[in-house]
Amino acid sequence: MKTHKIAVIPGDGIGPEVINEGVKVLNKIASLDDSFEFEFTSFPWGCEYYARYGKMMDDDGIDRLKEFEAIYLGAVGFPGVPDHISLWDLLLKIRKSFDQYVNIRPVTLLKGAPCPLSNMKTEDINMLFIRENTEGEYAGAGDWLYKGKEHEVVLQNSVFSRKGTERIIRYAFEVALKQGKTLTSISKGNALNYSMVFWDQIFEEVSKEYPSVKTYSYLVDAAAMLMIKDPKRFEVVVTSNLFGDILTDLGAAIAGGLGLAAGANINPEREYPSMFEPIHGSAPDISGKQLSNPLAAIWSASQLLDYLGYEQYGKVILTAIEELLIEKKFLTPDLGGVSSTSEVGDRIVEIVASKMNVFQTQKN
Repeated sequence: MKTHKIAVIPGDGIGPEVINEGVKVLNKIASLDDSFEFEFTSFPWGCEYYARYGKMMDDDGIDRLKEFEAIYLGAVGFPGVPDHISLWDLLLKIRKSFDQYVNIRPVTLLKGAPCPLSNMKTEDINMLFIRENTEGEYAGAGDWLYKGKEHEVVLQNSVFSRKGTERIIRYAFEVALKQGKTLTSISKGNALNYSMVFWDQIFEEVSKEYPSVKTYSYLVDAAAMLMIKDPKRFEVVVTSNLFGDILTDLGAAIAGGLGLAAGANINPEREYPSMFEPIHGSAPDISGKQLSNPLAAIWSASQLLDYLGYEQYGKVILTAIEELLIEKKFLTPDLGGVSSTSEVGDRIVEIVASKMNVFQTQKN
């Protein structure tokens, strides 16, 4: 039996609640397949840890995480800890230290999921965002001059390297080629006359290596509009760190809300662990009330399974989420239901078990 060692960082607010349900689903799948098991190790890092020790994670935290195959993260952020500290000293620190330069966020309207757009079919919203994840606007480069003075000046510099830009664009082309889909690049070359012109140039260069992949390029403002008016034109999308962050939240809004939004931070070379997380915040106002929606965390668990090579089980989880949404009996308040976080997780486990039994029967 193969053992997959997974580091769990439940984090802050609703993080522990939703991650608990994801772990529950993963353990159920492993229990129904005798070829592998999970070994979860939990770390208490986050804002509560910061309030006690003055740091978001242990000094040797990165070294300790290196020993794991993957990381499963809940949420980061809590009142009293500045957002830039909670983000930069944990989440971004992990992404950068482990060169998780590919951020994958599906924007898919599942059957039964609510959509604020009128006359939209599920097949109209099926995008895969591939976001550069380690440099760009989130490189952390800049300066704060004359702080507190009348002539105070701040500089926030974007960093776009040829290596970083080329590898994320090539990764997106490979995905589009494998899936037989179009690839859309989103930038802002008309206004950002260095970084985004450079991005557009690299996209054009790499596209010549993939003549069979149909490509499109949009300015980010036009893309935001078209995601609302005509989302079906987007299939695989590649974009920069900042634009990807913003547009995938927009995508979440049109595909059921943040409670259905999952994200993966991938180191494709597997030199370091990759990290999987729901993209919603820590929602401290509902923490501990069992009101949080665990479906995004469970969806990110399906991405973890894909990463480990169990794509068939990743699909089982997605179909289970879809079945739960269609039956509408076990939904949290954000989706119009009255069920608790754990009740939703329990129902997903039941559906997964039934689908796994069918899968195993067909396999045998």
